[in-house]
Order: sequence, then structure tokens, then C-alpha cells
Amino acid sequence: MPELSQETERGRAVPPFGLAEVTGPSMVPTLYHGDQLVVQYGARVRPGDVVVLRHPFQQDLLVVKRAVERRDGGWWVRGDNAFAGGDSTDYGTVPDELVLGKVRLRWRPLKADQRSPLALVRWALSAARPVLAVRSASRRFRAR
Repeated sequence: MPELSQETERGRAVPPFGLAEVTGPSMVPTLYHGDQLVVQYGARVRPGDVVVLRHPFQQDLLVVKRAVERRDGGWWVRGDNAFAGGDSTDYGTVPDELVLGKVRLRWRPLKADQRSPLALVRWALSAARPVLAVRSASRRFRAR
């Protein structure tokens, strides 16, 4: 993913779409380790959207979370896996300038053990999926 601040400082336009890879279990069952993502930079974020952001304390680290709600000072974000942590419960709200974009599409690569014809068909039917906003998730996550 391009460094947005470096691109804008050089006067070049930031590409509207980019790629990212998921590492870790914080977004299971929506996203799994190794999933490839298509990210739309600068897209309008609404509650329930899956977003890519810079970690508030380690800004060279990119994080994928669900935007739960707008609060004073930015977005409250949570992972879909309640047991993984590493979200706003740890670091508070995320300022708008650290939210880079919205995840539009998930691509799940073929695993080495998926060799049977049935496994290949199942993979082909589910490999690429849009990542949709879950509006009910924002209410569910706020309750925690």
C-alpha cells in the first residue's frame, strides 16, 4: 500500500484503489489470515464498514478493523473476533486522518491442500467476495 503522506507531499495523486493482505485473526470470520483485499482510498466511511487504518501508536503499521461508530475525535473501531483485541478498546478512537480507506473486495487465495475437484469448485465459488458493511454490527459492538 502506498504511503499516502509521501505521495501527497511529492504532489502526485494518490491511486483510488490499492491492495492489502490480512495478517492475524482479528477479523475472523469476515476475513482470514492471508486474504487479499482491494481497498478504496478516501472512500466515505459509515458505521459497519471494514476499513484500513494506521495504528494510532505505530503509524507504520496498517490495521484492518470494522468502523463501529463516530465519536468525538474520530472512529471507534473493533475487530470482528472479540477474542483477538488490538482495537479501540486498547487505543481509543482513531482520528479521521489515520483512516485510509474502505475495504471493497476480499480475495481468498487457493491453499496448497485444496486439490480435489470438489475443493476447487468450492474455492472458485467463494474466492472473491465483496466486503459489505454490517450495519447491525455497529449496534452489537457498541453494546460490549
